[in-house]
Amino acid sequence: MDDKENCSDNDNDILDKEIKSWNGFEYALREENALLFNKMLSESREYAEAVGAKGESYAAESLFMALILRQQRMINQLMDNLSKVRLQKEEQQNRSTLLKEYDERQQAMFT
Repeated sequence: MDDKENCSDNDNDILDKEIKSWNGFEYALREENALLFNKMLSESREYAEAVGAKGESYAAESLFMALILRQQRMINQLMDNLSKVRLQKEEQQNRSTLLKEYDERQQAMFT
């Protein structure tokens, strides 16, 4: 089931209305930024139910919180990925060190 199906039409209407209110901002942006802006707003639809829960009076604030939450999730994912890469690099360096030490011992034995 898609996220848009999980929330009421009213939740989607509140979010759609708020997103439409930002059209002027989008048109003032350079093309690459406007594309990113549209993508960002489109991805905020994942949180339509939460935006709708605060009601129309707080639609802008709820949209901002949804965008911040999405960014934080992306930051956390990037940090997790970076930690994994660092760990892999450390493991690779440790293996290289062990292999080098092994080779040095082997050479010492035969010289």
